[in-house]
Amino acid sequence: MKPTILIFDSGMGGLSVYREIKAALPQVHYLYCFDNAFFPYSEKSEQAIIDRTLSICRTINEQYPIDIIVIGCNTASTVVLPALRAVFNCPVVGTVPAIKPAAAISRTKTIGLLATKGTVKRPYVDDLIKNYANDCKVERIGSTKLPEIAEQKIYGYSVDLIAVRHEVKAWLDNKELDTVILGCTHFPLLEEEIRLCLPQVKYFVDPAKAVAKRVHALLAEQKVRSKNEKFCNLIFCTRHFAEENKFQNVLKYWGFDKLLLLNLNERSMS
Repeated sequence: MKPTILIFDSGMGGLSVYREIKAALPQVHYLYCFDNAFFPYSEKSEQAIIDRTLSICRTINEQYPIDIIVIGCNTASTVVLPALRAVFNCPVVGTVPAIKPAAAISRTKTIGLLATKGTVKRPYVDDLIKNYANDCKVERIGSTKLPEIAEQKIYGYSVDLIAVRHEVKAWLDNKELDTVILGCTHFPLLEEEIRLCLPQVKYFVDPAKAVAKRVHALLAEQKVRSKNEKFCNLIFCTRHFAEENKFQNVLKYWGFDKLLLLNLNERSMS
């Protein structure tokens, strides 16, 4: 029996986490949901994000019993994990900014946190910095535009390097900055472009490999709930979108079989 892993994000950035998990666990049944009707989460209230995430995970779980939930979204992970763990019996794994490894690897002790506007302001992140990077100078950039650029790249559009450069302009002349935390799951999808804009940075730290390692360890201890060997790998969205006609290429590239619309009002799929 194949275990079922749900990876959830407000957009397509969680695919960077899925990529690492699938590399470690290629034979697993994968479900991916992006809440495009509510994208981006960085502009939403904490309670709205919690309510939305619970509703979506419950709806999917009714049709496809989930063995592990992975929140492939830094913004959501900083607020929803306790609520999800209170409701679901299966393990729930979050994706949080990799501040501890970044602080350990930096030689200049000047690190940058590149995340969404919501993530950089969370008290959770302040605590991580206080606990693990107290000896570092931590510069923060919160960007709403970069996730949008990453979304377009996934659909096959070329990346506007000038726009990427504009988003990180505060760091362009910072010679001491040697480490950048990719604190949004969209950003590993733009790592090549960000590197071009910040040539002085030696280390770009992405938590996805650590998430994959954690999922692998948890799955070894988990009793598989699903009895169906014929499940396809599915992607769910929460509203129709303009690029749906191009989405077959995205599905094929990332190893999924079908796109389904998740109907939260009726708690069913269509």
